[in-house]
Amino acid sequence: MAKDPVCGMEVDESNAKHTTEYEGTTYYFCCEHCKMKFEKNPKEYL
Repeated sequence: MAKDPVCGMEVDESNAKHTTEYEGTTYYFCCEHCKMKFEKNPKEYL
């Protein structure tokens, strides 16, 4: 399980619908909204 860096929710990597890569690391999100927030300002959530 991965942790959504925006909301902290646990996300199963094997069936995650919302992912993005940042500086060589894949991040997993619970929803499109969290993914979009992360992509606007990744450093805020890391």
